Formats: sequence, C-alpha cells, structure tokens
Amino acid sequence: MDNYINKYNISNNTELLKKLDKASIDMIYFDPPYNTGRDFSDYKDKYGKDEYITMITNVIKECYRILNKQGNIIIHVESRISHFIRNILDDVFGHKKYKNTIIWKTGGNANNKYQLGRMHDVIIVYGKSGKNKTKFNSLYIPYDDTYRKKNSVKICPIHKKEYITTVAHNSQANVNPRPNLRYEWKGNTKQWYWSKEKMEKLDADNRLQYNKKNIPRIKRFLNEMDGIPITDLWTDILNVQAKEKLNYATQKPIQLLDRIIKLYSNENDLLLDPFAGSGTLGRSAIKNNRQYILIDENENGKKIFEKSISKID
Repeated sequence: MDNYINKYNISNNTELLKKLDKASIDMIYFDPPYNTGRDFSDYKDKYGKDEYITMITNVIKECYRILNKQGNIIIHVESRISHFIRNILDDVFGHKKYKNTIIWKTGGNANNKYQLGRMHDVIIVYGKSGKNKTKFNSLYIPYDDTYRKKNSVKICPIHKKEYITTVAHNSQANVNPRPNLRYEWKGNTKQWYWSKEKMEKLDADNRLQYNKKNIPRIKRFLNEMDGIPITDLWTDILNVQAKEKLNYATQKPIQLLDRIIKLYSNENDLLLDPFAGSGTLGRSAIKNNRQYILIDENENGKKIFEKSISKID
C-alpha cells in the first residue's frame, strides 16, 4: 500500500481501492462526474442512469471498507444528482452516519429561461461511525464589517477593545432551575449564568454594562472570541480564479479543499480522492501537512498535478 501514498496513481479507481488496506484511510473526498451528458476534454461525463449509479455505488462500497472508524467521507456533487448519492450512502454507511449537507455558492450565470439558474453545489458528509465519533474540527472566520454592524459592535472606553454584549441571566429559569445561581444583584433577583463571586469580579473589571433597570449584560471582547462559526452555508469561497487555473475543465478551488481538510481531518492523516482530476486534494494535503492518495485514469490530470506541485515551496 505504501507504493500508492503521496502519488497520483493512474488506475481504475475501484480496482486500486480494492488493493488498499481495510480501515487505512482517515478521510475520503471526491468530486465525481456529474453525468451531465457532456464529454469534457479531460474526462467522459456521459453515462446511462444504471451505469452511473453502479459506478458510484462500487466506489462508495470500497471507500467504506478502507475508511477507519474516525474517518469521514465527503462527496461533492450538484443538486440534480445529490439524492442518488444520499441514497447510496444511506445504504452503504447507514442513515445514522449522515453528518451534513453543505451548500457551496459557486456563482456563475443564473439567467435561465426555463428554470431557476443553479448557483450552488452540494457537499455531502457521512462518518464511518456515529456523528459524534468521527473527526471534526470547528472552524471560524474573522469578524467582518457586516458582523460589526449587525451586532452593534462598540469600543469599550475603559479597555479600548471592540465588544458586543450578551445576556447575563436565564430568562426561562423555570425550565432549567439552578438555585445555586439565583441571587439578588443590585436590586434584581434572577437566575444568573455565573456565581455571585464571578459577578463581583466582572463588575470590578468593568465587564458589565447596565440598562436603566440596573440589569447587567456582559461585555464580550472580539479579540477574546473565536470568530464567526462556519456553518453548512458557504458563500465566502470563490470559484477558481485566473491565477489558480490549471487548464482542467472542472477544477475546484484549493481554498475549498483547505476548509474541508481542516474540518474533517488532522495533520499527518492519510487522505484519498478516487476521482482525482487535477489533484486539488493533493495540493491542499501538501499545504496542510497531510498525506494523500490520488486515483484517476486521466494521464493529463497527473501531468497537471505533478507540474503544479513542483512549484510548491
């Protein structure tokens, strides 16, 4: 198996997958043909319905075998065929192993005379084990001007830092009573979110902001917060830009793979793409200190990939 690691392997994907060790892969990503009926210069994208489903099913079955218990499989498709992929994944992995459907806004020309224009791709995530037992790393993006305006960000005159305020008490205390956190504070008896001792420390540090009824809210400084959590709607990653293009018809942006890899794997993990195309997974793996196995029958894809990584420092 070592012969295939950190290489672009020219092979039928199902045949090579059968040669890989059981439970040896930490994360699998692939962006298969979408069966659009077109023949791109780099690969065929025209299959009969049964032929297409059989091909994808065979690949997913082998992916299940080689994925380890903490691993995730991420499949990137368009909405027209996503239900086929979900059905196969439910059959092979089990419906309880479903984790997310990510919507990636791809942009493009939305003008269509016959139906609504497609502006997004679908990225489907399943785990080998239950959703809380496979690898996942929360990611955040920096606070931007839109966030600052929406959340009325201010600058604290004492600490000289940007902050927002959040509530200091539970407004539905009867639903989740915590008698040890219920006490009087400056004329208001409520169930607070922290002890009276901590409340005193926050007050002394000018971390509380009071309204006219003397009810406090806590100041949360932006530089002490993680950022805006990444959700399942991705509108901030642009499609492949001119400086990144490698003359491959359906190339995906490396920033997209960077995010997927960081979310669903750790450093030194072994990643696999059985529909490697131009090798974006491999470039991102190198960039993010992961190992990789790329598989494709396209000799041109291998040439493009090897030329691109020769320029990586």
